[in-house]
Amino acid sequence: MGVAKRPNVFGVTEGHWASLRFRRGSIPVRNTTYKTTCPYCGVGCGVEVTQNDDHTSFSSVKGDKDHPANFGRLCVKGSSLAATLGREGRLLEPTIYGAKATWDEALTLIADKIRTTIENEGPGGLGFYLSGQMLTEDYYVANKLAKGFLGTANVDTNSRLCMASAVVAQKRAFGSDTVPCSYDDIDHAECIIMVGWNAAWTHPIVYQRIAAAKQRRPELKVIVIDPRKTATCDLADLHLAIKPGSDAHVFNYLLWQTERADKLDRDYINAHVNGVESALEAARISSSQCQTLLATGLSQAQLDQLVATWLSCEKTLTFYSQGVNQSSSGVDKGNAIINCHLVTGRIGKEGAGPFSITGQPNAMGGREVGGLANQLAAHMDFATPGAIETVQRFWQAPAMATENGLKAVDMFQAVEAGQIKVLWIMATNPLVSLPDSHQVRRALKKCELVIVSDCYAGTDTATLADVLLPATTWSEKDGTVTNSERCISRQRGILPPPGEVRHDWWAICEVAKRLGFQKAFSYEHPHEIFVEHAALSAFENNGQRDFNIGMMSQLTRQEYDQLSPIQWPVTQDQPYGTKRMFVDGKFFTPDQKARCLPILPKIPFISTSSDFPFVLNTGRVRDQWHTMTRTGRAPILNQHTDRPYVAISPADANALKIQEGQLLRLKSPVGQACLPAKITADQTPGNLFVPIHWNDQNTNHSVVSRLIPQVVDALSGQPESKHASVAIEPQKVAYYGTVLSGDSLRTDLFDHWCRVGSEGGERYEVALFDTVSLSSLCLQLVGVNGRGTGEWLEYTNPINGDQRFAYYEAGELRLVAYFSTTPDLNSKNWVMERIGQSIQEPLARMGVLAGSPVDVVDKGDVICSCFQTGSVSIQDAIEAGCDSVEALGEALSCGTNCGSCIPELKRFLTSVEAV
Repeated sequence: MGVAKRPNVFGVTEGHWASLRFRRGSIPVRNTTYKTTCPYCGVGCGVEVTQNDDHTSFSSVKGDKDHPANFGRLCVKGSSLAATLGREGRLLEPTIYGAKATWDEALTLIADKIRTTIENEGPGGLGFYLSGQMLTEDYYVANKLAKGFLGTANVDTNSRLCMASAVVAQKRAFGSDTVPCSYDDIDHAECIIMVGWNAAWTHPIVYQRIAAAKQRRPELKVIVIDPRKTATCDLADLHLAIKPGSDAHVFNYLLWQTERADKLDRDYINAHVNGVESALEAARISSSQCQTLLATGLSQAQLDQLVATWLSCEKTLTFYSQGVNQSSSGVDKGNAIINCHLVTGRIGKEGAGPFSITGQPNAMGGREVGGLANQLAAHMDFATPGAIETVQRFWQAPAMATENGLKAVDMFQAVEAGQIKVLWIMATNPLVSLPDSHQVRRALKKCELVIVSDCYAGTDTATLADVLLPATTWSEKDGTVTNSERCISRQRGILPPPGEVRHDWWAICEVAKRLGFQKAFSYEHPHEIFVEHAALSAFENNGQRDFNIGMMSQLTRQEYDQLSPIQWPVTQDQPYGTKRMFVDGKFFTPDQKARCLPILPKIPFISTSSDFPFVLNTGRVRDQWHTMTRTGRAPILNQHTDRPYVAISPADANALKIQEGQLLRLKSPVGQACLPAKITADQTPGNLFVPIHWNDQNTNHSVVSRLIPQVVDALSGQPESKHASVAIEPQKVAYYGTVLSGDSLRTDLFDHWCRVGSEGGERYEVALFDTVSLSSLCLQLVGVNGRGTGEWLEYTNPINGDQRFAYYEAGELRLVAYFSTTPDLNSKNWVMERIGQSIQEPLARMGVLAGSPVDVVDKGDVICSCFQTGSVSIQDAIEAGCDSVEALGEALSCGTNCGSCIPELKRFLTSVEAV
């Protein structure tokens, strides 16, 4: 099948597919270059890797120009994948209670415990907690075993923390968990609204596609609705900094104003939508002028601009993500957005629709196979008449689960209560990601058998495992994933798994065989699992279910290995996939009509008080992913945001006399955390922001989930991670310090610490709460009781008491420590690069000790991770005449790869202009 030549969505002429097609003849493997899929966010970018001659690593990782999700673009996380693949820290063999074990011993123990638990407690005594990092084939067999053969629906996933509210909202509105849109709609939209979604940092390639569309068509309107001013606002014609949790008020107001302006599409409504009048009545009730202004904190002029843009742009695309979903009323918020699209007919059409953007690479694939506790496989659920029997007949299942299982938060509460005796956790780190991690820790400690399947031995959750199973990681895993636009792509197994590492599907099947289910779990390759999954999607479907890839159930092993990206459904009517859903106005409800829902907006469950006066929001930073299990291993990804922080507005910082970098203690009703302050005008007064990624392996007292209560949406079970109430107070600190070393150091010597991995070693940002002998502490750090054979240089500032230490062995710099009574905000990148080098010149040694470069240029804080461009270099280039992002890119290359740094480059340019 031919390849068309035309300008792609990023404005570069490349060969790419004219349409998303299932092409049996495409050959993705050429010599040692392979095509696969990125394992990070829900964009689902295609990746092209070149294998080294040793067949155990990659010489290059770049974007796949033929993949319809990214057309060759790749963000810095994807570009740095090769740096995450080393064996250091890998779990290479099974362990039982901390001791090495064989696979047979581990699997037999698991099977025996499952069997006795069912005999003594029933199937409700079992729990499985899965992950959007798993491949669809892994997910499928886990759900098949649990729900069909063990009889438990206590199978949930960390996608519960990500997309559960969007799922329920879509099912209420469409009768199915269907994302109707495609990335292609970006190129046709007249208006793009982004709600609770910092796309520039969380989904950079989609953001760059929007930016490219805006550049080609300046008339394209972009609206960002977010309490914070994020990097995404760089594109916005209008930023609505709403009060946290007031999203539904905004869209109810939009619905009401659409009716008042007589812009409802009555023909579409009459033919395709039910429930409109009740939805309009609810919108009228909640949308008086005063009520909306008070609830949202917006001005009338801002609301008027929003309404005017909405009414004038028929092709409107509304993206929404965690800022909407992670709420105690996330389902209602999703339906408030969908309502606006349904009553105007802005769905199933080019450039228009509500677009729930997934956070994880396979959050949608997990939903396809029933990865949530209230789902069955193939987009069926327990509440649908006949669905249980349909799945049971297909699987020939002996012990079919018949009702919803426990959702994530409920599951871990049941573990602590002693109701669940066996818990199998796969490819996720709930001790860091779930709310109220103290409760999660109590639960894991109490559970009779905790099984953890993971790639790495040192995660917070793995430290509490009774049985650890070594799992394959990206580049070893072999199967499929589904991205945010329903596009199924192959994630190919290229590198050989090291040690005793095995695939998750294999481990699950081996346990199933030991339980007597050999026939149903006799797969020898993920291809066999996939075609069974595809066949189930079409089994007794008759057009009643949205998810149908029945045409792929006949794939041969070769065709599966050569599978090109394709959007489901894939049916006889749509053999090349389906770009856009609901084009015919038919939905998956009994009468084939969509439903509008009456939404009465709710405030967040937890409100502020005199004891806890600040609203805490949580989210991601640009270059990290989830709990840093993978990205934390790549030094390049640790430079843009090198440690956790609490973002606070200048007004609040001034009122509390807080300085930049000062250590703050945050307290909530369920826990505490200790974080340095980041003062930024992007925060509105009364609101704080803390990133989610850091864990006990790379810092102490900084896990933000310890502050989040276990409040969930009653319908979806998704936690309200975007809204907690906290108090803040400065932490008493005797010394702040930066310690740079070529070796890992003891962290128990510090009251507060954060470890930052670098190419030449490790950097530690530390704090000591009480006065100690710093020279003695440094001696302990290098493991000597006296000065030993090494050479120490020391300096004490007689005015402010700053102390600095440098330790050399045979002239080689091994450790540098800087201590001050106030936070030191200066970059230490230049001296980190000299750890391990021989430094003999007295002037150079004095420069190291002084903390100021003598004969080198400090590039400053890294802004562009792709090309390691620092803030100092950028400022120098601007002073030399670079007056645009394009000029900076030409001079320094920054901003020319993934584009994630472009908003920050613009800020540098703006700040210089202001001066």
